[in-house]
Amino acid sequence: QVQLVESGGGLVQAGGSLRLSCSASGTFSSINAMRWYRQAPGKQRELVATITSGGSTNYADSVKGRFTISRDNAKNIVYLQMNSLKPEDTAVYSCNAGVTVAAPWGKSDYSYWGQGTQVTVSS
Repeated sequence: QVQLVESGGGLVQAGGSLRLSCSASGTFSSINAMRWYRQAPGKQRELVATITSGGSTNYADSVKGRFTISRDNAKNIVYLQMNSLKPEDTAVYSCNAGVTVAAPWGKSDYSYWGQGTQVTVSS
Protein backbone atom coordinates (compact mmCIF):
# COMPACT_ATOMS: atom_id res chain seq x y z
CA GLN A 1 0.00 0.00 0.00
CA VAL A 2 1.08 3.53 -0.80
CA GLN A 3 -0.28 6.65 0.84
CA LEU A 4 -0.06 10.18 -0.51
CA VAL A 5 -0.69 13.01 1.92
CA GLU A 6 -1.00 16.61 0.73
CA SER A 7 -0.51 19.71 2.83
CA GLY A 8 -0.07 23.43 2.39
CA GLY A 9 -3.44 24.51 1.11
CA GLY A 10 -5.33 27.45 2.53
CA LEU A 11 -6.78 30.87 1.91
CA VAL A 12 -4.66 33.54 0.24
CA GLN A 13 -5.29 36.88 -1.40
CA ALA A 14 -4.84 37.33 -5.11
CA GLY A 15 -1.19 37.88 -5.94
CA GLY A 16 -0.06 35.79 -3.00
CA SER A 17 1.81 32.50 -2.85
CA LEU A 18 1.34 29.03 -1.43
CA ARG A 19 3.47 25.91 -1.49
CA LEU A 20 1.78 22.54 -1.59
CA SER A 21 3.54 19.36 -0.51
CA CYS A 22 2.66 15.75 -1.19
CA SER A 23 4.47 13.07 0.75
CA ALA A 24 4.47 9.43 -0.35
CA SER A 25 4.87 6.59 2.10
CA GLY A 26 4.50 2.84 2.01
CA THR A 27 6.21 -0.04 0.29
CA PHE A 28 7.29 0.43 -3.29
CA SER A 29 10.27 0.00 -5.59
CA SER A 30 10.16 3.42 -7.17
CA ILE A 31 8.03 6.47 -7.71
CA ASN A 32 7.81 7.45 -11.34
CA ALA A 33 6.00 10.54 -12.61
CA MET A 34 4.26 12.69 -10.04
CA ARG A 35 1.49 15.10 -10.93
CA TRP A 36 -0.65 17.80 -9.44
CA TYR A 37 -4.27 18.06 -10.51
CA ARG A 38 -6.96 20.50 -9.50
CA GLN A 39 -10.72 20.55 -9.64
CA ALA A 40 -12.84 23.61 -9.15
CA PRO A 41 -16.55 23.36 -8.31
CA GLY A 42 -18.58 22.50 -11.37
CA LYS A 43 -15.49 21.97 -13.51
CA GLN A 44 -13.59 18.98 -14.76
CA ARG A 45 -10.38 17.91 -13.13
CA GLU A 46 -7.39 19.63 -14.72
CA LEU A 47 -3.79 18.45 -14.92
CA VAL A 48 -1.71 21.30 -13.53
CA ALA A 49 1.88 20.05 -13.57
CA THR A 50 3.94 16.91 -14.08
CA ILE A 51 7.45 15.97 -13.02
CA THR A 52 9.20 12.79 -14.07
CA SER A 53 11.58 10.78 -11.93
CA GLY A 54 14.40 12.45 -13.84
CA GLY A 55 13.12 15.92 -13.11
CA SER A 56 11.55 16.87 -16.44
CA THR A 57 8.54 19.10 -15.96
CA ASN A 58 5.43 20.11 -17.85
CA TYR A 59 2.73 22.65 -17.02
CA ALA A 60 -0.76 23.60 -18.02
CA ASP A 61 -0.79 26.82 -20.02
CA SER A 62 -2.90 28.46 -17.34
CA VAL A 63 -0.12 28.17 -14.74
CA LYS A 64 3.06 28.48 -16.80
CA GLY A 65 5.39 31.08 -15.36
CA ARG A 66 3.53 31.15 -12.04
CA PHE A 67 3.71 27.59 -10.69
CA THR A 68 6.78 25.42 -10.20
CA ILE A 69 6.72 21.69 -9.55
CA SER A 70 9.70 20.01 -7.89
CA ARG A 71 10.47 16.82 -6.05
CA ASP A 72 12.79 15.45 -3.42
CA ASN A 73 13.42 11.86 -4.44
CA ALA A 74 15.23 11.04 -1.21
CA LYS A 75 12.17 12.04 0.83
CA ASN A 76 9.53 10.98 -1.71
CA ILE A 77 7.94 14.42 -1.67
CA VAL A 78 6.61 16.50 -4.53
CA TYR A 79 6.03 20.23 -4.19
CA LEU A 80 3.98 22.77 -6.04
CA GLN A 81 5.11 26.35 -5.55
CA MET A 82 2.27 28.64 -6.58
CA ASN A 83 3.01 32.34 -7.07
CA SER A 84 0.93 35.24 -8.37
CA LEU A 85 -2.21 33.36 -7.46
CA LYS A 86 -5.48 34.32 -9.07
CA PRO A 87 -9.08 33.72 -7.96
CA GLU A 88 -9.44 31.27 -10.84
CA ASP A 89 -6.77 29.10 -9.20
CA THR A 90 -9.27 28.29 -6.47
CA ALA A 91 -9.77 24.52 -6.43
CA VAL A 92 -9.05 21.30 -4.60
CA TYR A 93 -5.51 20.29 -5.49
CA SER A 94 -4.62 16.62 -5.51
CA CYS A 95 -1.36 14.84 -6.14
CA ASN A 96 -0.99 11.69 -8.14
CA ALA A 97 1.97 9.33 -8.31
CA GLY A 98 2.87 6.49 -10.59
CA VAL A 99 4.42 3.83 -8.41
CA THR A 100 6.24 0.61 -9.22
CA VAL A 101 5.72 -2.15 -6.67
CA ALA A 102 7.76 -5.33 -6.57
CA ALA A 103 5.96 -8.62 -6.01
CA PRO A 104 7.03 -12.27 -6.16
CA TRP A 105 5.67 -12.47 -9.71
CA GLY A 106 7.43 -9.34 -10.88
CA LYS A 107 6.95 -5.60 -10.86
CA SER A 108 3.64 -3.85 -11.35
CA ASP A 109 2.77 -0.20 -11.87
CA TYR A 110 0.01 1.53 -9.96
CA SER A 111 -1.47 5.00 -9.74
CA TYR A 112 -2.19 6.51 -6.36
CA TRP A 113 -4.01 9.67 -5.31
CA GLY A 114 -3.88 11.90 -2.30
CA GLN A 115 -6.99 13.13 -0.52
CA GLY A 116 -6.71 16.67 -1.85
CA THR A 117 -6.12 20.05 -0.26
CA GLN A 118 -8.25 23.15 -0.72
CA VAL A 119 -6.72 26.28 -2.18
CA THR A 120 -8.87 29.40 -2.07
CA VAL A 121 -7.73 32.67 -3.64
CA SER A 122 -9.73 35.74 -2.72
CA SER A 123 -9.97 38.78 -4.97
